[in-house]
Amino acid sequence: MQIACLGWGSLIWDPRELPVRGKWFDDGPMLPIEFARQSSDGRITLVLVPPTFPFVRCLWKPMSVRKLTEARTALGHRESSKSEKPERSVDFWPRGSRNRPVATQVARWARDMRLDGVVWTNLPPSFQGQEGRIPTSQEVVNYLRTLRGAERRRSEAYIRNAPRQIDTDYRRAIERQLRWKPIDPA
Repeated sequence: MQIACLGWGSLIWDPRELPVRGKWFDDGPMLPIEFARQSSDGRITLVLVPPTFPFVRCLWKPMSVRKLTEARTALGHRESSKSEKPERSVDFWPRGSRNRPVATQVARWARDMRLDGVVWTNLPPSFQGQEGRIPTSQEVVNYLRTLRGAERRRSEAYIRNAPRQIDTDYRRAIERQLRWKPIDPA
């Protein structure tokens, strides 16, 4: 069974124990992704947003698992290790996604790639303690400006390490106003 994991954020540079193999490929499906989640450690991270946002091409990597359930569990533990049900933070294809626009894009792409299954992180947008709230780009920039010390360093590192191809409207606003440009890969 050929199963892939989609990525657009820290999975790319910090997969930890995720059972993936080979390199990240840059020809994943086009998905609505934006810097729209204020994480528990203060970073602003990339998440799926409604399809009214522009779509960007994500990355993907083959997984070293035999079953889709194994892939879901592994990605769930990578993304939400402290949760009682970490697989809730994961969406999958086939027959799993609750997000129809994303599932449609993933299905079309996965069939073209001859994949049997695909998993991806599905954490919701969140801002100022309100799950589901999508901040504006200016709110994100203003928030990032207020950060100091380790929180600022973690936030800047996340944004700068995000793959260059994840070229979103919010990223361009951050680059323009804070000068946090992507780090060139080694």
